Amino acid sequence: MTGKELDYIKDAHARGQVAGDGHYTKLCEKYLEDHLGAERVLLTHSCTAALEMTALLLDFEEGDEVIMPSYTFVSTANAFALRGVIPVFADVKPETMCIDEQMIPSLITSRTKAILPVHYAGISCDMESIMAMSQRYNLDIIEDAAQALGSKHSGKMLGSIGKLGTLSFHETKNIISGEGGALVINDSTLIEKAQIIREKGTNRCSFFRGEVDKYTWVDLGSSYLPGELISAFLYAQLIESININERRSQLWHEYYKLFEILEVRGDIRRPEVPSNCTHNGHIFFLLVNSEEIRFKLIEYLNNRGIGSIFHYIPLHSSPAGIKYGATRLPLPNTEEYSSRLVRLPLWRDMDAADVERVFKEVRSFFSNSF
Repeated sequence: MTGKELDYIKDAHARGQVAGDGHYTKLCEKYLEDHLGAERVLLTHSCTAALEMTALLLDFEEGDEVIMPSYTFVSTANAFALRGVIPVFADVKPETMCIDEQMIPSLITSRTKAILPVHYAGISCDMESIMAMSQRYNLDIIEDAAQALGSKHSGKMLGSIGKLGTLSFHETKNIISGEGGALVINDSTLIEKAQIIREKGTNRCSFFRGEVDKYTWVDLGSSYLPGELISAFLYAQLIESININERRSQLWHEYYKLFEILEVRGDIRRPEVPSNCTHNGHIFFLLVNSEEIRFKLIEYLNNRGIGSIFHYIPLHSSPAGIKYGATRLPLPNTEEYSSRLVRLPLWRDMDAADVERVFKEVRSFFSNSF
């Protein structure tokens, strides 16, 4: 915690409104709008909720298709499968584990409505290429920036480049509220509809602005607002977000320098950050040489009090992915590198000694095992 969370929660309670869309919700939204340069930001109770809103907001219909990486969290696909939309799975690039943009044109059909790049580990997808495809094929771009608040591509904040973006404030992210998210709206024509969707399909926001004398059900929607206590906690985090991300990035680069020697030896591969990208230090991962080595390394580290884990099971190989999604081309990188990825501990309050300890244990594993 940053130190202000409980103070702001107490203040929110004293203000007499603990339901959503109050003082702290508005402070958070204003901060994010200014920080991202977005037309409008709406807080939600999760990034999953924000993704579900995009499917409603862009009028996806049953049988439509959206192209996304298979290597992502289930929410990315679930939001669209819930509406009968088909997630079409693309491969990733091993350097970043982000969507391979060169594969996208081969997956576009007459039913394709959007491309959904996922900025894995806070490292940007090739947004210049993807935005060019948006123009060429008349497709909407929805950025899954769940892990990427504060990261940039060519100087632009991730989440602010596509028509819509989504953010996560889950406790595993850099900036947290326990559970929480936000919808980033970069097209002003979508703002009013997004407010209706978030308010259970009612024009409640128009009512409170004095535009109508009563509010009623006007469209499809659901309950996507976070409570005011969550927003108060989040605001304390947001006002420290630049410092938090800078600290995490410092730790990330400490890891990166230390692990160079193991990469030169051929034991691991480090993540690569494209030259036109600035990332937020969300995840530091290693790619080892086999799934067997990965499991042995994770066990070795965990036995020494260092929590290391792998990440997603590719969606195209999951039971629901097979049932609801479409895999039309081979995904060799996803299958190969998802089985070799190891995430190392990384959080703001680590110090250089912690990072060095993790490195020494990984080095010891490879020195003693091979």
